[in-house]
Amino acid sequence: MLETRKGIEWLIEMLRKDQSPDGSWNYPFETGLSTDAYMIILLRSLELNDEELIQGLAKRILSRQEKNGSWKLFYDEGEGNLSLTVEAYYALLYSGYYSENAEQLRASKQFILANGGLEEVSMFTKIMLSLTGQYKWPAFSPLPIEVILLPHIFPFNFYSFSVFGRANLTPIMILASKKFSIMTEKSPNLMELHLHRYSKDQWVRSNEIKSLLSYIEDGVKSLIGLPEQLRNLAIERAKKYMLDHLEPDGTLYSYYSCTFLMIFALLSLGYKKTDPVIVKAIEGIRAMKCEINGLPHMQYTTADVWNTSLISYTLQSAGVPPEDSMVSKANTYLLTRQHTKFGDWVIHNPSSLPGGWGFSDVNTINPDVDDTTASLRSISRSLPTDLAAWERGIRWVLSMQNDDGGWAGFEKNTNTKVLEFVPIEKGEFLLTDPSCADITGRTLEFFGNYTNLPNDHSAIQKGVKWLFKNQEKDGSWYSRWGICYLYGTWASVTGLLAVDVPKSHPSIQTAVNWLSRIQNEDGGWGESCHSDNKKTYVPLGASTLTHTAWVLDALISIFDKPTETIEKGIKYLLNSLEQTDWTTDYPKGQGMAGGFYIHYHSYRYIFPLLALSRYQKKYEKK
Repeated sequence: MLETRKGIEWLIEMLRKDQSPDGSWNYPFETGLSTDAYMIILLRSLELNDEELIQGLAKRILSRQEKNGSWKLFYDEGEGNLSLTVEAYYALLYSGYYSENAEQLRASKQFILANGGLEEVSMFTKIMLSLTGQYKWPAFSPLPIEVILLPHIFPFNFYSFSVFGRANLTPIMILASKKFSIMTEKSPNLMELHLHRYSKDQWVRSNEIKSLLSYIEDGVKSLIGLPEQLRNLAIERAKKYMLDHLEPDGTLYSYYSCTFLMIFALLSLGYKKTDPVIVKAIEGIRAMKCEINGLPHMQYTTADVWNTSLISYTLQSAGVPPEDSMVSKANTYLLTRQHTKFGDWVIHNPSSLPGGWGFSDVNTINPDVDDTTASLRSISRSLPTDLAAWERGIRWVLSMQNDDGGWAGFEKNTNTKVLEFVPIEKGEFLLTDPSCADITGRTLEFFGNYTNLPNDHSAIQKGVKWLFKNQEKDGSWYSRWGICYLYGTWASVTGLLAVDVPKSHPSIQTAVNWLSRIQNEDGGWGESCHSDNKKTYVPLGASTLTHTAWVLDALISIFDKPTETIEKGIKYLLNSLEQTDWTTDYPKGQGMAGGFYIHYHSYRYIFPLLALSRYQKKYEKK
């Protein structure tokens, strides 16, 4: 077994080697194959023949195919994922380099038909198929575009949605209202994948949803104006929203999905394929390309700020001084990324000034609480030089606390219950931004360990109460942004302890018992992505570096002396640092349960370094 110090030094040197010249770390933000498939479809739809990129993406997609012809979102998903398989199959055909008669694609077609055909894919896949001429738009929009005109006083309005929901739904509502589609000479024909070609309603099949649509319709009817005038006004409002929220690189909110949809929405409004707005948007998402194992991958966004803030404060926790060039360059980079513009967050939080940080390198208007506290941790030891940035960030985080006492990702009080009934698949994840254990716990940990905010401060006490109230019966906490109960429990335990909740508190003790009970025989921990969809802990059946490090950091923060559980975990960690297999690549983050998972390439270094350095500092130093 490696010595703890050697393990720490190895991790530090790996990070030092991978730092970019500008001080950031640009490890890939890997989100599966959908973005790769959509890029091929986008380029072919716009007749942009970037053959090198298309061939590279197609090769990557094919390299990830399962033996039965399907594609999966994660290793233990099951037989395969129907929506992803349709997207991959379609992209490979549209690339022009693979025929439907090819052996691999024949197997894919069999899988698709055996699992219900195009009618059973996700709503977002249906939208992509509809706008490229492979599926029929519904007779009515699942969400009428006139919603964008409803006043803020109406219980259900445009700003009831989360910012992520608005960014994606705005172009979707335009496209659905226009029933737009575009085909080219190279468009494949997917008609054979329809099993119920003449079904009346292939989109909405619920009476509850139809009654909600009636409710929305009543709200729309309350608006003054003729239906056609309202429709045109709503379309103009939606177009203006998109154009007003472009990042400097031309992308919409720096996200791949909404930029992809915006390009088609603008085409539906009469924009030419060569319009400067579309050309710049394409270049923006093209710039998100990274390389993984020698093949191109289209990132959903870049994760430079997130990677850099986590890595920099972790290095400092491991004893690397703020004056070290690696840390000082990282902090200089982070300070240039603090936001100065108002974003949509101000709608629900009008009393605060900008001061947060965003997730990606190009993000200037969409800060989030987690990136902000991570960045503040990183610059905390370079004060008082950066005192103004520090104070702006602190004020912004405090102002973003929800009325229920927790903290959410991007906006304040954006969790309207009526949205649970909106006819949008995965609406809970797309449309709402509720308080969650991972961000609430990490925010408390920041306030407790990095600031002078007293523990009896009302914001801290409200956050503590929220965590107590939202703990699961088994002692765990559900996480909105990580996988899943291990991430939420780590964040909650370390957060509570940082603000002086006693280690003997029943909430802490039940969490400890749960974490100890689910340790694997090899000393590590591992959790399946199935946990998020099933809303209960599902073991992975194998240990991972990242999951193990989260648990160890939580346990180290509790025990004054190393327990047998901790020692076994540390042994697993040290023996596995250089391991590279499917557990290393397994997603540790989620964006949308059952549909969107994230493999952070940086996590295999960050969290083991955090756990090992805290173990050494607490138990090994005399």
